[in-house]
Amino acid sequence: MRGIVFLCFLGYSFAQSSYSWDGPGGAPSPDPDTNNVCLSDPSTCGCCLMQQQMWRMENLFNMSLSKLQKGLDRAHSILNHMRSSRSAFSVALTDTRRCVGPNREDIVVRYQSIFLNLGDGYNVSTGTFTVPRSGIYVFALTVYSTAGAPGSSLAACAHLRKNGVMMAGLREINNQDHEDSATVVLAKQMDAGDLVDVILPASCFLCDDNSHYNTFTGFLLYVTD
Repeated sequence: MRGIVFLCFLGYSFAQSSYSWDGPGGAPSPDPDTNNVCLSDPSTCGCCLMQQQMWRMENLFNMSLSKLQKGLDRAHSILNHMRSSRSAFSVALTDTRRCVGPNREDIVVRYQSIFLNLGDGYNVSTGTFTVPRSGIYVFALTVYSTAGAPGSSLAACAHLRKNGVMMAGLREINNQDHEDSATVVLAKQMDAGDLVDVILPASCFLCDDNSHYNTFTGFLLYVTD
């Protein structure tokens, strides 16, 4: 008998509380089944009210867990998107002593020494970088040549191209020194599938060794699609 009185008192306390699981200050809507039981069997009223409160707590917990899961799924989606968007390459002309050019016509420079090729966007066989995602990219190109002997003519030059159209040209021709070099760095809006390469104009030549004086670098700054 004392247990029944305690349960009824506890149930009354729950019912009179100003806090509701439906929200601060909101009163829970009565459960018709609970009211019916309380009217027909007052001795079980406290148990029913406790069960009702536990059911509301369980629903609140499930809702919170669902929101946390949605947030976690969204974070995973953003992380996977960032990982798939990573693109960067950095290459040098050669690892051994070698000169390219001069030639009778323009040729694509094929850089053979790979420092980094994240996303496999740079093709060693063709010397072309294929843009994987639309976005803002940064490209840097350095050309270097040595005359080989005092008094020999120098012509270190190259063209940085996008889809066959020159974006920037480098040119250093000076017969008064033994070595020539030039560098350009630029940021450019690119679309997925665009092709970027370096052209060695006819009559120009590049020389390099394992010091890697001739380098070509590019990376995705941020995506725009």
